[in-house]
Amino acid sequence: MRYISTRGEAPALGFEDVLLTGLATDGGLYVPESLPHFSLEEIRSWRGLSYSELAFNVMHPFVDDAIPADDFRKMLDETYSVFSHKAVAPLVQLDSNEWVMELFRGPTLAFKDFALQLLGRLLDYVLEKRKQHVVIMGATSGDTGSAAIEGCRRCEHVDIFILHPHERVSEVQRRQMTTVTGDNIHNIAVRGNFDDCQRMVKESFGNQNFLGGKTQLAAVNSINWARIMAQIVYYFQASLALGGPDRSMAFSVPTGNFGDIFAGYLAKKMGLPISQLVIATNRNDILHRFMSGNKYEQHQLEHTLSPSMDIMVSSNFERLLFDLHGRDGQAVKTLLENAAKGPVSIEDYRWKHARKLFDSDAVDDKATCDTIREIQDKNEYLLDPHTAIGVRAARNCRRDSSVPMITLGTAHPAKFPDAIAQSGVSVKPQLPAHMADLFEREERYTVLDNNIAGVQEFIAKHWKNA
Repeated sequence: MRYISTRGEAPALGFEDVLLTGLATDGGLYVPESLPHFSLEEIRSWRGLSYSELAFNVMHPFVDDAIPADDFRKMLDETYSVFSHKAVAPLVQLDSNEWVMELFRGPTLAFKDFALQLLGRLLDYVLEKRKQHVVIMGATSGDTGSAAIEGCRRCEHVDIFILHPHERVSEVQRRQMTTVTGDNIHNIAVRGNFDDCQRMVKESFGNQNFLGGKTQLAAVNSINWARIMAQIVYYFQASLALGGPDRSMAFSVPTGNFGDIFAGYLAKKMGLPISQLVIATNRNDILHRFMSGNKYEQHQLEHTLSPSMDIMVSSNFERLLFDLHGRDGQAVKTLLENAAKGPVSIEDYRWKHARKLFDSDAVDDKATCDTIREIQDKNEYLLDPHTAIGVRAARNCRRDSSVPMITLGTAHPAKFPDAIAQSGVSVKPQLPAHMADLFEREERYTVLDNNIAGVQEFIAKHWKNA
């Protein structure tokens, strides 16, 4: 399996190099040169498999011969054995033909664990094989940081630097990152927003001179292909649990950076019958404005009750644009350069093609709280604010009630107590036992100005072999 850049000017790479490279040298994102395709008969034969067995079948074509099959199977067994539910991604029914898929049963209570628990093991395997050390640099709007730290903190060959927007993540999200001890773990609170953090990461990957040629950066954000690869699996899992592939499915996905829903798009292209994908956003609704009106325009980023989606520059959207433009890297590069200057649109026929699969909705804080309260009152089931946005968008955009609608439950409600309190429900979400003392643990993080030179200087000074 070879991987190519969405901007068409970087060399094609194999899986190991893509894993360690993250962002392509031309500023693009790596995607497979071609996708594996599974027949309905093959997908049907996977019914009853454990999650790790299913994950092997879906992901192994992407890894190919980079990792021996037995080693990869063992890695997957270890990855998903740490989840708190035997089904790994259990389904909860809300109404007739309406479901929530709980993706928060991993160690940091968010869907990011599905990919980042695996990514840590992949990095350890490849870096040990190559006797190489890397510096992980990542940006988080809340959940990626803790999942990355948890997945990679035991890796012998990495130093981890995670940037988060200062005072713009929930307290639980911050403490999950900043209370993990280790000489190789560094949390940086940037006086800015997530887009500022993400921009620093991308610019640093484009020019790594600040590391003095002694090491290289590795990515844990969803610019890393391995993140997307791992997220494809649970679309297959949900479908198989509800009668697929003999019936089609619809999914509603709370999304800010477009990675999780892009994985669903890939699942469809790989042969899984999916009739609808709903892009569920908050007030930071650039994706909704594009999908509903073919206008991609950046607005001022707003702070909301769903901070993990407080994103205006959705990195993974570039991967979809690459497909919509017939995999023309130059066209994508030109479009994104123009988007940095002002509003852009794509040709009408390309946009209409996307609309055949995608719908979208933007849900404000009031509607988010209303949905949390409604589901608790009617189902005695507590949603986190991001999942509540997914449920509301699913109900607003649903095309066919005979098709199962599955909302991806992206985080545990205990991570967002302020949103739960504002919803007016009487239930107070409790952290699980392994996090019960979270608010008693000592924090450790550094607050830095929104200045890339200062951040790079900090990293250059503090990585292990500096």
